[in-house]
Amino acid sequence: MNLITILFIAIGLSMDAFAVSITSGLAIKRFHVNHALKIGIFFGSFQAIMPVIGWLAGFGLRTFISGIDHWIAFGLLTVIGCKMIYESTMMKPDKRENSPLDISVLLILSIATSIDALAVGLSLSLIQVSIILPAAIIGIITFLISTAGVFIGNRFGHIFENKMEILGGLILIGIGIKILIEHTL
Repeated sequence: MNLITILFIAIGLSMDAFAVSITSGLAIKRFHVNHALKIGIFFGSFQAIMPVIGWLAGFGLRTFISGIDHWIAFGLLTVIGCKMIYESTMMKPDKRENSPLDISVLLILSIATSIDALAVGLSLSLIQVSIILPAAIIGIITFLISTAGVFIGNRFGHIFENKMEILGGLILIGIGIKILIEHTL
């Protein structure tokens, strides 16, 4: 898998975290740079760890499904992409009383926004891609995008939130199609 594809996967996966970061930035009343960094570190770390967990799970399954691995990767990425697009149309204003800076809230948000990365890690394992570079890139890109999202949310609110979810979903579907085409030709 080439670096450009990994970058697109990272950008696609980071869109959930970006949308939540925008909302978090909006919810923070007394904003400091440390707040954006804290949220970025949580989201980036979980986005880097989850593909590794998925990859390890898929590593054990690889020998059983090697003939259809590209179809599974395509299916997983397409389902994740469609889910992101669907969820972007279902977003409602967040009325939580919890602060996005509380550790328990950050843990829940980090896990929720990185579940898709778990499935991507599984997909990468099935097509026999090493996980170290993709996981690192996914984590770094998510950190950068999430940190920027907090700043944007604090400054501009919900202007971009749904559009980024749709873009992320389309990117993941496109990568799924690319994997399918590369492995069937």
